Amino acid sequence: MGYKVAVVGATGNVGREMLQILAERNFPADEVVALASSRSAGVEVSFGEDEVLKVRDLATYDFKGVDIVLSSPGAKVSAEHSPRAAKAGAVVIDNTSQFRMDPDVPLVVPEVNPEAIAGFTKKGIIANPNCSTIQMVVALKPLHDLATIRRVVVATYQSVSGAGKDAMDELFDQTRAIYVNDPVVKENFTKQIAFNVIPHIDVFMDDGSTKEEWKMVAETKKILDPKIRVSASCVRVPVFIGHAEAVNLEFAKPISAEQARAALKEAPGVTVIDYRQDEGYVTPQESAGEDPVYVSRIREDATVENGLNMWVVADNLRKGAALNTVQIAELLAERHLKQKAA
Repeated sequence: MGYKVAVVGATGNVGREMLQILAERNFPADEVVALASSRSAGVEVSFGEDEVLKVRDLATYDFKGVDIVLSSPGAKVSAEHSPRAAKAGAVVIDNTSQFRMDPDVPLVVPEVNPEAIAGFTKKGIIANPNCSTIQMVVALKPLHDLATIRRVVVATYQSVSGAGKDAMDELFDQTRAIYVNDPVVKENFTKQIAFNVIPHIDVFMDDGSTKEEWKMVAETKKILDPKIRVSASCVRVPVFIGHAEAVNLEFAKPISAEQARAALKEAPGVTVIDYRQDEGYVTPQESAGEDPVYVSRIREDATVENGLNMWVVADNLRKGAALNTVQIAELLAERHLKQKAA
């Protein structure tokens, strides 16, 4: 007997990826329900290669009988409907920012802190971290275990898909407008994104950081270690899919590039492609559609004691969102909902 699974936000970039990945990984579901806003009700979405689901209206849907909800509709919508689904008896894996820093909601990356999933019993909700945080902590975990990270300085290069389908369309439309000498229209970004980079993701905070930068700091501490100091600069770049990060690390203990490379090669969810030659590294374009977190450019930083640099790349829609959500669901089913599966 399998599970009844609902995907909330099924017509969005991440929701569609969730449906695809559930099918790809043969998640033990007897029934999958696609949910979205009333304006999308009746729209058809793909589930795997052969099955099509008709989207139902989230606002009127009764979650009774649903076992697991994978939710990515936006924080305000999650604030209303994730607790409603949990109250009906489902376990909600929420991909929005709404519950991430709630002390009664576990924030989980399966390769990093799978044991935290057990905390779902407090509210019936598990939070999926921010996309830029997920790929970074997957790469940090084996190094932290090896030599204890004291400080992280990270600059991100984040694709427009992290801001949704409309943002992807804006990059396309602006690029085309420039080539044909039409006016460039800005709707989703504060500056022109085509042929440009924008050091501004989410809203500004009182200390001058953006909310995206704050998320990386706070979430890394909650997931990996509250003692780690993190400084983040988050930048939007004119790439459709795939986030990249230049990461500088300071450790409590000596660690060589060779030791780091060996630890990362053995780490779950990580693929090391690190050759000191042309094309010996991974770019965002190459990560699109792929599951691993790729690590390249591993090298020692002689300007600080016990320092390393590395380049971290992942598909933000997959490992940065949908795949991580499904992986949490898999662990939840395997370790905590076994009676249902049996």
